[in-house]
Amino acid sequence: MTGQPGGFWRRLAANIIDGVIVGIAGLIIGLIVIYVFGVEPASAPEEGLNVGVDFANNSVSLLYSLALPVLWSGYTVGKKALGIRIVKKDGSNVGIGTMLMRVVVSGIVYLFTLGIGVIVSIFMVAIRKDKRAIHDFIAGTQVTTSLPPAKEKTY
Repeated sequence: MTGQPGGFWRRLAANIIDGVIVGIAGLIIGLIVIYVFGVEPASAPEEGLNVGVDFANNSVSLLYSLALPVLWSGYTVGKKALGIRIVKKDGSNVGIGTMLMRVVVSGIVYLFTLGIGVIVSIFMVAIRKDKRAIHDFIAGTQVTTSLPPAKEKTY
């Protein structure tokens, strides 16, 4: 890998940026879904509005986390803003299988460990020299400051 590992604070700031983007997009899509399907938020504020917005947020979050790094050389908007990206351990770009492992499988691990895995991952990124978390080990990835390889121009 060329470049340095993406450190704790950069990764945290990138996740905050991504969370704000996903939250706003999910809210807008959720409200559109509620409007289209005719759910009256006033008649069932705890069920209609929350279910629609939660479903939209979760869908947008999953799609954003899985697809964007595959399509954009390991970047999300937050990671691009902070100059870090996700790559495979060998430095190559991630694919959909890698991102499924990183997002879905590690999410299941974090769920089964009742969040303890998340806490361990935070310490791993903060303390380890290579800054890899549990989800990085599961997927064979790392977060780095290296730039993606230049694409050849075809004329």
